[in-house]
Amino acid sequence: MTAPPPKKSNRLTLYIILAMVAGIVLGYILNRCFAGKNDADTKKILEPFSLLADIFLRLIKMIVSPLVFSTLVVGIAKQGNIRAVGRVGGKTMLWFIGGSLVSLVIGMVLVNLFQPGAGMHPAIDPTTTANIPKASITLNEFIMHIFPSSIFDAMAKNEILQVVVFSLFFGVATASLGEKGHIVIRALDSFAHIVLKMTGYIMNFAPFAVFGSMTNVIAKQGLEVLGSYSKFIGEFYVGLVVLFCVLFFAAFLFIRKRVFTLLRHIKEPFLVAFSTSSSEAALPKLMLELERFGCEEKVVSFVLPLGYSFNLDGSMMYMTFASLFIAQSYGIHLDTGTQISMLLVLMLTSKGIAGVPRASLVVIAGTLATFNIPEAGLALLLGVDPLLDMGRSAMNVVGNSIATVVVSKWEGALNT
Repeated sequence: MTAPPPKKSNRLTLYIILAMVAGIVLGYILNRCFAGKNDADTKKILEPFSLLADIFLRLIKMIVSPLVFSTLVVGIAKQGNIRAVGRVGGKTMLWFIGGSLVSLVIGMVLVNLFQPGAGMHPAIDPTTTANIPKASITLNEFIMHIFPSSIFDAMAKNEILQVVVFSLFFGVATASLGEKGHIVIRALDSFAHIVLKMTGYIMNFAPFAVFGSMTNVIAKQGLEVLGSYSKFIGEFYVGLVVLFCVLFFAAFLFIRKRVFTLLRHIKEPFLVAFSTSSSEAALPKLMLELERFGCEEKVVSFVLPLGYSFNLDGSMMYMTFASLFIAQSYGIHLDTGTQISMLLVLMLTSKGIAGVPRASLVVIAGTLATFNIPEAGLALLLGVDPLLDMGRSAMNVVGNSIATVVVSKWEGALNT
C-alpha cells in the first residue's frame, strides 16, 4: 500500500482552523444569549451542532478497525517472517514504555512544582461518590483484555489492541502459506486502498465537525470556565508544551532537521485531534501523512495501531497531573515513594482501554480509590475535562507520530 501523493493545496488545514475560530465565536454568542435557560432548552438548541461532530466521529470509527486490520496484515506479511515482526515489536514496545514513563514523570514533577490544587478548598463532600466507573488494576484482567473472544465483537467496539492481536496472528499465518497467502494479501492491500480513499472523502467533512464540536463545547462551558480554572488549565498546557519539547528533541536526535518536515505533515491530524478531542479521529489521516513523510507502510501499519493502546503520551501526563491535583485540593500530602507507586499503577491501568469513553477519567477514578484520595474530587475535573481532552488528544497524535518515525529509522525503513 502506497500513500497517495499530497494535494497541491493545503486548503483543508485552513478550513479546519477557520472552523475552530468560527465555532468559538458562535459558541460564545450562544452562551451569552441563552445564559440562564434550563438544561432542556440549551440541549435542544445545541443538538444540531453536536450532531455534526458525532456524525464525523461515527464515520471515522466506521473505518478505523477495517483499516487497522487490513494495513497491519499486509504490513506483517511484508516483514517476511515472524522474527522480523518480533524485532520490530520489541523496538516499538521499548519506545512506548520509555515514552509512557517520561510522560508520567513530567506530569508528576510539574504538578509538584506548580501546586495547582493548593488553595482550591473544594466545596464537595469527600464522601460523595462520582458517577464514573473505576478501571480494573489487576494484572489478570489487563492480560485478558488483550485477547479478543471474537474479532467481530472487537471490531464492533473498536477495541484496537484486540484487533491488533488478531491481525498479528492472521498476518503471520497468511505469510506462511506462500502463494495461497499472496492472494489474500493482494486482496487486503486493495481493500486498504479503498478504505483510505474513503478516508479522503470523510476528511472533507472535518471542518463541519470541528465547527460543531467547538460551538457545542464553548456554548455549554462558556469562556468563564477558563477563568475559574485558569491556573490548572494553563499549567497543564505548559506541561504539554514541555512534553512536546522533550518528544521533539528525541525525534531530532534520530532524524535531525527532518523533524520540522514531520511537523508539517502531521499538522492536519493534530488539528483534527485537538478540535474533536479524539486522537482516534486522526488515525486514518495520520497513517497517510506518515507514509508521505517517508515511513514504510509495513512499519506505519504495525506501530501506529499499537500506539493507540500503549503510547498515549498526552493522556499519561494528564492522569498524573489530575490525580495529584485532586490530592492537593483536599490537602492530602503524598510522599515521593507513594507518588512513584501511583505512576506504576497508572502504567498498568492505562493500557488497553483505548476506545473507552472518557478513558482518562475512568483510570483516574480507580487510582484515587487505590490511594485513598476522595473520589468526589473528580467533580473538579468534569467541567474542564473537554478543554483538557483537546490538548491531550493532540499530544497523543504527536507522540505516536514520533514513535513511528523513530522505529522506522531504527529499522532502516525511513525513506529520504
